[in-house]
Amino acid sequence: MTTVLFDNDISGYRDLLAGTLRATGWNEYNLVEFVTMPEVGLATNSNDREVWRFCQSNSFILLTGNRNQDDETSLEQTLRTENTATALPVLTIADRQRLPEADYRERCVETLIAIVFDLPNYLGTARQFIP
Repeated sequence: MTTVLFDNDISGYRDLLAGTLRATGWNEYNLVEFVTMPEVGLATNSNDREVWRFCQSNSFILLTGNRNQDDETSLEQTLRTENTATALPVLTIADRQRLPEADYRERCVETLIAIVFDLPNYLGTARQFIP
């Protein structure tokens, strides 16, 4: 089972995406587990670099809507300086505002599942946009 960590930027959509996972039947395969930062002991004010490193050291895939490069600890800057050929990808929701749309959520879940199925081919790719 692959653990997918929702960062603060996207955690409010966890229940919607988990419901879509159930509605599409993918939950029956026990491929993914959705968790939030507080559930895994990460402070909600952790910077992007800390969250990315935590995910890498715990073999979690990070799910976010974050694209900024505000400072040296931003997610984009972290990916540029710390990504390796064996690093797990960061999954970024391409259009977070569309997550309330059932069809869009289904496409996000399907893309997420496809990446999990083929995870070795996504190592080192830094960021993947879904759907």
